[in-house]
Amino acid sequence: MKDFFYGIQDLFVDGLFLPFDALRALELESWFAANTVSWIFMAIGFVAFVYWMMQLAKFNSNNEEDKSVTAHSYL
Repeated sequence: MKDFFYGIQDLFVDGLFLPFDALRALELESWFAANTVSWIFMAIGFVAFVYWMMQLAKFNSNNEEDKSVTAHSYL
């Protein structure tokens, strides 16, 4: 049973965490290069936020939303 858990440890430490080790080593050389993935995710999140706000504005301007007090059964 102990070998099973050592196998899981080897999988994660020697395999799945290698990209994180590479990023850690890259950070010593260039902070901007190491944080490229974070910048990409921030850009994707910003674009998604802007898209969502534009969709909300479109539905609000068309008066498609039921804003009455009894719009939802739990109210």
